[in-house]
Amino acid sequence: MAVGVFNAVDSNDRRGATLLPDPEPEALWCPIISTDDHVLEPFDLFSDRVPAKFRDLAPRGVPNDDGILVWAFDDHRAHFTVGDGAAGRPKREWNAAPQRPEEFRPGVADPKARLADMDLVGVWAQLGFPSMPFGFAGSSFAQMRDPEVGLASLRAYNDWMIDQWCAADRRRFIPCQLAWLRDPSVAAADIYKNADRGFRAVSFSENPEHLGFGSIHGPHWEPFFAACEDTGTVVNLHCGSSGNIMRPSADSPHEVMSALFPVSGIVAVIDWIFARVPSRFPNLRIVLSESGFTWVPMAAERLIRSYRGQDVTDVWRADDAEPVHYLRENFWFASVEDPAGFQMIDMIGDDRVMVETDYPHFDTTWPLAQDMVRGQMDRLDGMTPDRIQRICYGNAAALYSHPEPPADWIDRSVVGRRAAARA
Repeated sequence: MAVGVFNAVDSNDRRGATLLPDPEPEALWCPIISTDDHVLEPFDLFSDRVPAKFRDLAPRGVPNDDGILVWAFDDHRAHFTVGDGAAGRPKREWNAAPQRPEEFRPGVADPKARLADMDLVGVWAQLGFPSMPFGFAGSSFAQMRDPEVGLASLRAYNDWMIDQWCAADRRRFIPCQLAWLRDPSVAAADIYKNADRGFRAVSFSENPEHLGFGSIHGPHWEPFFAACEDTGTVVNLHCGSSGNIMRPSADSPHEVMSALFPVSGIVAVIDWIFARVPSRFPNLRIVLSESGFTWVPMAAERLIRSYRGQDVTDVWRADDAEPVHYLRENFWFASVEDPAGFQMIDMIGDDRVMVETDYPHFDTTWPLAQDMVRGQMDRLDGMTPDRIQRICYGNAAALYSHPEPPADWIDRSVVGRRAAARA
């Protein structure tokens, strides 16, 4: 989650960290492919992965006044907070104080330990976004002073993601790259190269203009979008990645921003449709990560209503479809918790919705991921075993060209047994 619900009273409390006891494994209701989780990067990530001439300039760990390593991007300093590893930490410690990686559960930073934490809650596979210091779309690289260093660092990050993190078990980690936001032609070239390496997705900002880069309106990003369409690379828009998060008043507390987080998804999907991105690239596949989907029927209604005024606007072309068509054909939605949305699933489409656990951030459903999906879907009218399986793992497997859970996972799950009984 991009916005932490911090305890403002003790936001710099360094009295220690508590790790809760390991939870008991959950009963497997339905296997999950989680489409939004986060990694924690090691401080030596760049030391052997950037050219030697850039090693002293690439992002690196430097000690702060308390001796805690923080990330240095040029003159900027960014530290890990509890938000980067909230799983397994008590809520009383949720604050903005700098954290050491060893103060988190091992599964936060170690991919092998991550697999064990996934097993505890029936997550077969997951897709990992960066931690907060790097920006969920890699904006920290693009904003570095020297573009050559930034690009070399971003490419080193992508190397680490696929060659180290995902290599821990390629069946269970979905490779997601970062795009070079300074130059869409360079970003496009990397998309083609990385598709051959096994990347299935790219994390991109829902509003790059807000970060100081080109707008999605107009031709600026066309080389990048064309490359994603040509290679079948899924474009993940992690809500909040632009830093443009709804804060109604200057003194609105963090809790307001957290509650309004899905608004970023509404804004993004409507802006992208009116930018004619999916009409220009009809085979482009776009995911709204951490957006939820309860709001989708309302967005559809607004798109239909806005289209009635097409005769007084020059947005749409004669051969464009109605805007709501692109909502239904080009977008997918990742859900942490949407109980009302599942009651409206026929209005949204059960082929458009996927599950996420957001491990290890504040919003994570770990260690009760199975309880969450079961509580939202079990015994709901029309929620057949096949539909549940599509939502929990089938849609993600198809979208990202990733293996479905193995037969033994499905056969021992409650929903799998129900599906077999209906066959």
